[in-house]
Amino acid sequence: MRQVVMTRPREIVVEDRADPTIVEPTDAVIRLAATCVCGSDLWPYRGVQDVDHQVMGHEYVGVVEQIGTEVETIAVGDFVVGSFWASDNTCEICRAGYQSHCVHRTIMGSIGTQSERARIPLADGTLVATPGQPDADLIPSLLAASDVLGTGWFAADTAQAGPGKTVAVVGDGAVGLLAILAARRMGAARIIAFSRHADRQKLAREFGATDIVETRGDEGAAEVVALTGGLGAHSVVEAVGTQEAMMQAIHSARPGGHVGFVGVSHDVSIPGELLFGTGVHLAGGPAPVRRYLPELIDLIWRREIDPGKVFDLTLPLDRAAEGYRAMDERRAIKVLLTV
Repeated sequence: MRQVVMTRPREIVVEDRADPTIVEPTDAVIRLAATCVCGSDLWPYRGVQDVDHQVMGHEYVGVVEQIGTEVETIAVGDFVVGSFWASDNTCEICRAGYQSHCVHRTIMGSIGTQSERARIPLADGTLVATPGQPDADLIPSLLAASDVLGTGWFAADTAQAGPGKTVAVVGDGAVGLLAILAARRMGAARIIAFSRHADRQKLAREFGATDIVETRGDEGAAEVVALTGGLGAHSVVEAVGTQEAMMQAIHSARPGGHVGFVGVSHDVSIPGELLFGTGVHLAGGPAPVRRYLPELIDLIWRREIDPGKVFDLTLPLDRAAEGYRAMDERRAIKVLLTV
């Protein structure tokens, strides 16, 4: 099969690799229908994280080709969506709704899903079958559910977005944009998007943003406070992962407000006195996408939401390097790779 490999920062190749096989009786092997490049893939691409001939990708949808002898809920021929964390969905942590911290978890990025096929560990707990074979135009949205939609949903949920609330979203990548969509579905009355890019501002408004703030840092937070009568937002999503973004999020929240952070943290340090003094509730981390998959698939299947709009560039798998460059240069929000 063909698989994307990052040999070193800024060097993406597509290699011929052995087809995956069943290793554990709880595995499945899927033939991918589509995969994509994630914003988190840009950290090693830019040299912020070490990388050396790493297989890439953790978002995936496709058709089940093989199952292990202990797989019971997924059948050959099913079209499935899976989380970027493989989980058994039965351990005590999973049952509490935190499948991304499953005691048997596997990060799918270690297997790599920017490929033609992939082995999925813990298939019963990780994969969710769609009601049937999807129409082609639904595949981008189903792919978004595998990570960026589920992550944005978790961020809005953790920030306690809800009816009558004001929500501010730090980060205008795919996760931030889909956190806007999630907040709107959860009934938020006002959604403030931080964005300096016209194309992302347009999509933010399509997803439900009511206000756009183009300033950042302390200045941006002050603008949110001003827009909310001097109080700050009830709910804030942090979808970047930098020190500036975290401080911007906390300072955008009102006393006693909630911040849901899902940006992969890079050297973020939060002063204890800041949290103590503001009374802000802070929660987040790697999203338990599996918790939300049944609901999200249902909404997509009934065409009530269209998160696939975040894919604004589609390329064949063999042109993955071009997709990485486009996202790195912010010429694309999110790149879908056809398989």
